[in-house]
Amino acid sequence: MKLWEAVPSGLWEPIRVWSLAGLPGFSRHVSSPAASAADIVDSMSATAAPRKRGKPASGLGASAGAGKRRRKADSAGARGKAKGGGKMNEEISSDSESDSLAPRKTEEEEEEELEETAQEKKLRLAKLYLEQLKQQEEEKAEARAFEEDQVAGRLKEDVLEQRGRLQRSVAKEIQAPALADIRVLRGHQLSITCLVITPDDLAIFSAAKDCTIIKWSVESGRKLRVIPRVKKGVEGQPPGHSSHILCMAISSDGKYLASGDRSKLILIWEAESCRHLYTFTGHRDAVSGLAFRRGTHQLYSTSHDRSVKVWNVAENSYVETLFGHQDAVAALDALSRECCVTAGGRDGTVRVWKIPEESQLVFYGHQGSIDCVQLINEEHMVSGADDGSVALWGLSKKRPLALQREAHGLRGEPGLEQPFWVSSVAALLNTDLVATGSHSSRVRLWQCGEGFRRLDHLCDIPLVGFINSLKFSSAGDFLVAGVGQEHRLGRWWRIKEARNSVCIIPLRRAPTPLAAGS
Repeated sequence: MKLWEAVPSGLWEPIRVWSLAGLPGFSRHVSSPAASAADIVDSMSATAAPRKRGKPASGLGASAGAGKRRRKADSAGARGKAKGGGKMNEEISSDSESDSLAPRKTEEEEEEELEETAQEKKLRLAKLYLEQLKQQEEEKAEARAFEEDQVAGRLKEDVLEQRGRLQRSVAKEIQAPALADIRVLRGHQLSITCLVITPDDLAIFSAAKDCTIIKWSVESGRKLRVIPRVKKGVEGQPPGHSSHILCMAISSDGKYLASGDRSKLILIWEAESCRHLYTFTGHRDAVSGLAFRRGTHQLYSTSHDRSVKVWNVAENSYVETLFGHQDAVAALDALSRECCVTAGGRDGTVRVWKIPEESQLVFYGHQGSIDCVQLINEEHMVSGADDGSVALWGLSKKRPLALQREAHGLRGEPGLEQPFWVSSVAALLNTDLVATGSHSSRVRLWQCGEGFRRLDHLCDIPLVGFINSLKFSSAGDFLVAGVGQEHRLGRWWRIKEARNSVCIIPLRRAPTPLAAGS
């Protein structure tokens, strides 16, 4: 049965849906039997369903259309309220108002929403996060590789240093300094006999035949401290030396300074303040050599009494004495191992003393008195003698690996020439750079060949006088020379033109050429 057949004919009248009249497409009469209930339901469903907001049309036409639609919706809501419409009217009116009051999105945001779904956005953010993680991990890996390379290189250097095989090549880069670049520090009245440089390269200690010790600033060249001479037999004097100071040594931590003189005494000082701490006695003749074992406060000393003694400075104690040389010992040096090397003077030997075993290795090679010796690394050393020769030694061979005769030339009348004595040697630790001094008015720099089997002359540095002491700075950027008018061990000659001074010689290195394409 149809809808209109169930209603009496007298009651059938046209019905107008007032609540939907203002909306487009919803002004409809149900006066005809042809209009079915399904049509009305479909129309209301279509009206109540939220319209999908599409991409807004561009241009003035779109804006005008949107404004017209909003005005129609507002008028429909107003009419619904005026006529006391039902619940549906209120719902539709409130929806229209909320649509008109809600902030509208910009065209760019709407385009993004249309172009990128939520799933695509999650995927994009996930990829971005993974890229960031990958970049961070790559940076960490590079940092770890760099640190590992540095650590591996340092460990390799330490192993080679302990084995005595480390040899950095720096000699070729050294340029001869200009005479005007050499700084001269004057303060001693007599010939400089020995000097040391603090481990931080900030200060120099020099000692002389005038029995004084002066601490100099490397940067300013000024005196920082002076330990004056004392007179023998006079009480109430501050501690000091009363006879020629022949040797000095400083601990590797820069805490202790040791000095030895012709009065058989070894004085221990606090290096920072030059305050006297201890006095070691025990040698029976002039103390001619001192050296601290690196990394410790163990002190080695040697003397013209032909002995080598071991001391513990931190505990202010004597340890032991070793014998073996046949003549007065002239010099001594030590590094990290528990051993030291000595130059035996007129007995013509260089000896390596193994302290724990109380044994010694004897090396022969010079023809004259061996007056100076210096360790290059734990397995190699350089020595100089008054026959004018300079020798390179390896601890595994009893003969020199290289011997440079007449290293500083000859002096004297034709037919009566004599070589210049080599009075001092120095080596830049674990490198191929060596310096030697004499009274030939110049300091000579040498390069040790591969395997220390050759000694090649590099350049000369003009200095007038006896070069009684030479020391390289730890960084290798300067060389210090102790110059005097006389030899440190005697008064065989006197060079009046010389000045008793400390000379700081800068060592500039040639710039390394850049590789192609760098």
